[in-house]
Amino acid sequence: MTDFTSIEGIDKSSRELLEAAGFFDVETLAKAGVEPLAVELQRANRILKLAQHTPTAASIGEWIAAARRIVGVEDEPVLVQPVQAMPVNYELNPAVMEMLAAAPVAIPLPASYLVENQLAVADIPPAILLNRYSGDLEIRASDRSTTRESSARVMPRSPVGSAPRSQQSAYVQLGESGQQRLEIDTTRLRSIADLEKVGQHMAVTKSVPSTNGSRESERIALIRTPLEATNRGRDPRSRRYVRGVLHTHPVSMTLAAMVTLLLALLLPLAMVASSFLLLAVLVPAKFAWVSPWLLALPCGLPLLGGLYFIFGMNGRCRICTQRVFFHRGCLKNSKAHTIWGLGHIIPMCLHILLFHWFRCTYCGTPVRLKK
Repeated sequence: MTDFTSIEGIDKSSRELLEAAGFFDVETLAKAGVEPLAVELQRANRILKLAQHTPTAASIGEWIAAARRIVGVEDEPVLVQPVQAMPVNYELNPAVMEMLAAAPVAIPLPASYLVENQLAVADIPPAILLNRYSGDLEIRASDRSTTRESSARVMPRSPVGSAPRSQQSAYVQLGESGQQRLEIDTTRLRSIADLEKVGQHMAVTKSVPSTNGSRESERIALIRTPLEATNRGRDPRSRRYVRGVLHTHPVSMTLAAMVTLLLALLLPLAMVASSFLLLAVLVPAKFAWVSPWLLALPCGLPLLGGLYFIFGMNGRCRICTQRVFFHRGCLKNSKAHTIWGLGHIIPMCLHILLFHWFRCTYCGTPVRLKK
């Protein structure tokens, strides 16, 4: 096969447009018509944006004429507006229909078989197109068996003006799982609020260390709901009622809440103390009452800052894995802890230290730090 470098006027962008339309060599270009090829190149350039301008019909006619001279086909004139060929559907041919009915059905290969034999997608041959049409071609699917198995013929698009190949056929069977799929019963769907109400009244069965299965079920139950003794005598509607999913690092989250809250309190105090200490140095007569012990406030900032980077930056929600002690400029959940003027982080830290559970600021899921 001859490439397009032997034809003058086909640059890199034009070559990419031709390849996108299905023309990869001079032989296929020599069989094309000017008007259908111009329509295909315009459609490809509109979708893929390969060239600044689509080649004109005159340039395309010169390319096709040069391609025909190279392959030795000079008896056919190149028409800028050829007569549109009528669409042909060879699937309606009785002989073709009989051939398709007797053709075998391909069984889909499992992914493990492709990996073991190092087969690529290009190694699997496509089906043969049994239609001739210059535009988009729809795929026709049909049921060829009385069982639940169904098949669909895969028909890739052919280049414009190419002759149909009706002597071959190939089928690809649509894969189905071996197990019957269960339909979703919408009447059994429940909202998250309903599940939270049910979880508030669930009691955990006492541990039975007889088998590994019972221990695993006990562990999963403890993750989902707290122990019965934890909320004994507490109102399920109050904040003191511990609820939510058990966090994997409750101690670290508690320390993170404590450090974050202390840092939020120490930062403005350190700024005020630094101002007074500076004024005591500049105007000692008026600010002689400033104690040098105030220097401990700004000196404690690096220590708390280091603890914040260790615990606060690593404090994440167990469900959405977002950093709950780090402010982000995004939409917060409607159930997030908040106090007007203080934002979300300080109220969440207070809630953790007082009630040992919190709601994630981003996903709103309740997470507890107590069994």
